[in-house]
Amino acid sequence: MAIQNPYTAYQQNSINTATPGELTLMLYNGCLKFIKLANQAIHLGDMESKNVNLIKAQNIIQELNITLNRDIELSGSMGAMYEYIHRKLVEANIQSDKDILAEIEGYITDFRDAWKQAIQIERKDRHGSGGIV
Repeated sequence: MAIQNPYTAYQQNSINTATPGELTLMLYNGCLKFIKLANQAIHLGDMESKNVNLIKAQNIIQELNITLNRDIELSGSMGAMYEYIHRKLVEANIQSDKDILAEIEGYITDFRDAWKQAIQIERKDRHGSGGIV
């Protein structure tokens, strides 16, 4: 019987118990992580690592795009942004362009921060301010 790494078990449990909103936040954070790793790889001249990490970032953006609720009006604009980001990630990968990565990192950071704020507002609304109204 293999003993599971406690950190791995914690991570898996975090994913399994996360709300859809928290999973989306995890995807944004993962995308940012892979962009940063790709940026470092470009700096170090490690083209294999750059490619692997940018493909992971591209896959996350594709996942975010295909899971959009198309019944919501905003999803059309978000879908267009995700498609733009995906194209730019491919371009950055081909050209090893750190400026493109900086641009995309800014967009993803903004999306992540807005999403995090929306989750916090939703939690506050769901659980109230903690006091008796």
